[in-house]
Amino acid sequence: MLSPWRLAAGVTLWALGTAGWMPASAAQLVRIGAAHFPPYTVRPEQGADTGLLPQLVEALNGAQGDYQFVLVPTSIPRRFRDFEQGRVDMAIFENPDWGWQGIPHISVDMGLEDAEIFVAQREDGRDQRYFADLTGKRLAVFSGYHYAFANFNADPKFLAERFNATLTYSHDSNLQMVARDRADIALVTRSYLSDFMVRNPKVGEQFLVSERIDQVYHHYALLRPNAPITGEAFAALLKGLRDNGQMLKIFEPYRIDVMPVP
Repeated sequence: MLSPWRLAAGVTLWALGTAGWMPASAAQLVRIGAAHFPPYTVRPEQGADTGLLPQLVEALNGAQGDYQFVLVPTSIPRRFRDFEQGRVDMAIFENPDWGWQGIPHISVDMGLEDAEIFVAQREDGRDQRYFADLTGKRLAVFSGYHYAFANFNADPKFLAERFNATLTYSHDSNLQMVARDRADIALVTRSYLSDFMVRNPKVGEQFLVSERIDQVYHHYALLRPNAPITGEAFAALLKGLRDNGQMLKIFEPYRIDVMPVP
């Protein structure tokens, strides 16, 4: 059985190759950028079918026939250029403050909230006060992410010099660095930590998880102004998934809050 990622990639190639002769009544193709952002989007070699974005795309396609949503692989740094150049029509699980201020877009509130938290090794005498001051501590962070503790400055040199940060492209690696005492604190999304604890219960027992939240992720879908689907139409599709319980089914297991949208 093909993974949703490979199936979506195949649909993308087929649709782009046949766009010239598809009848006017056919579903509109909507290309969604899929940057590595676990557990929302996972690289194919790491099991794309475990990512939340393919599950959401499957639910969107199953709920209607006017639009065909497909995934287009991109990356955290490249996603801005792909969006501006029209390679993708939509960026999902985004926030307008994450470097999108100068790029024309339409924001759609997805009604989803996650959080970025701090994780350290559990030690005798160590408590929540350990997370109050990051000075002198070795940090492990995800390259390209915007963190509140750094005033959302994602520049690698700045993070390395100002916060003694090691940047990687893997939450697993960052958590393992803490477990092996190669870093004092890792920054990780609450949703990913929840999944990691299930997969690695013995390692998870070693961790002290912060009550301090670096930031709350309130997720938006960002659409190009001339995208094949309007913001209103996409918001209506999300509302339908929220009303029928699909959103809760997809996101609740990862401790991602499904919120009401005004």
